[in-house]
Amino acid sequence: MKYTVVSIGTLAKNPLWQERTDVRTSHNTTTLIRVGSMVLLVDPSLPGRIMEARLFERTGLKPDMITHVFLTNLKPVARRGLNLFPKAIHWASESEIALAQQGLEAAIRHLGNAARELTELARERQLLAAIRPAPDQLSEGVDLFPLPGYTPGQAGLLLKYPARSVIITGDAVPTEEHFENGQVFPDCFDVHQAKESLAEVYELADVIIPGHDNVFLNLRGV
Repeated sequence: MKYTVVSIGTLAKNPLWQERTDVRTSHNTTTLIRVGSMVLLVDPSLPGRIMEARLFERTGLKPDMITHVFLTNLKPVARRGLNLFPKAIHWASESEIALAQQGLEAAIRHLGNAARELTELARERQLLAAIRPAPDQLSEGVDLFPLPGYTPGQAGLLLKYPARSVIITGDAVPTEEHFENGQVFPDCFDVHQAKESLAEVYELADVIIPGHDNVFLNLRGV
């Protein structure tokens, strides 16, 4: 099993840098995992053409070589480049999919006959319909790792190596600085639950791939 950080994410504003308004375009860290015949891309957050170029720069792969895509949550920022991979199987946690579908149907009922908005929501419904619930084990050594809090169904991936564990956290761990300071996003769905997920990552992960930063080591006990 091999993982590669395809694109290092960033925050629109980082409160730990004393930023109070958006000063850049947020995007998630995108990671590629290769194990057996599976070529799995996590959080294709960059727009299509940029995502395609970055994927080739970092891995030599073309979009049609990706067999699976996993989304740590279903917020639009995590999936800007999803349409680049129509042949891949798209996964997210079962609870994240269910809650997104409930929210979408509620929005459609609320809009009534607003044609433009309904057209956009219909496209969203079509996208969600193509996303399958991820299994508990995506492949040998790659397990679903629930990390609720930022969204109710937020989930990462646990990569199990003989001598270390790697957790791809998505927005459960925004950046290395957030991790070091025990901080989560202030606009989490459930801040208490998000902090519990952060503590679980602290206990179990040797290497962390966060939502909006480069990969880093968990230096607990050092």
